[in-house]
Amino acid sequence: MTTPDPDGLLAEQLLRLTRRVHRIQKHHLQERVEGVTPAQSRLLRTLAHFDEPPRMADLAQSLEVVPRAVTTLVDGLEASGRVRRVPDPANRRVIRVELTGEGRAALRELRGARRAAAVEILAPLTDRQREVLGELLDTLVGGVPAQGHRC
Repeated sequence: MTTPDPDGLLAEQLLRLTRRVHRIQKHHLQERVEGVTPAQSRLLRTLAHFDEPPRMADLAQSLEVVPRAVTTLVDGLEASGRVRRVPDPANRRVIRVELTGEGRAALRELRGARRAAAVEILAPLTDRQREVLGELLDTLVGGVPAQGHRC
C-alpha cells in the first residue's frame, strides 16, 4: 500500500478548484459581456490599473506574455470598440492603448461577472471559513511559508 502524498493531493485539489473557477467565471462572463474572451478580460482589467495609457510592451510585461499575444488581444478589443491605440505624445513612434467608454462599460460588467462567480464558488463556506480561506490565500499569494514550516 502506498503512503498518501498530502502535497500531491493539495496540488490536485488546487488544480481542480482553478478549473472550476475558470469554468464558472467563463459562464458568468458569457452571460454578461458578449464577445470578450477570458484573455481579453484579463487585458481589460490590467489596462484599468495603469494611471495613463500603457505601451503595448508594458501590457505584455504586466500580463507576463509575449508582445505578439498583446497585439492579438488588442486587435480584438479594438475591433469591438473597447480599446483604442493612441500615439504617445512624447514619441509618435510609440503606441499606447487606452480604454474607451465601451471598454469601461465592459469592465464594469466583467467585475459583476467575477463577483457573481465568487458568490457561487464561495456559497458552501461559512463566514469563518471564508476568513480563514482569505488568510490562507494571502499566505500562498505572498509566498511566505507558515512559521515552522520549510518548503
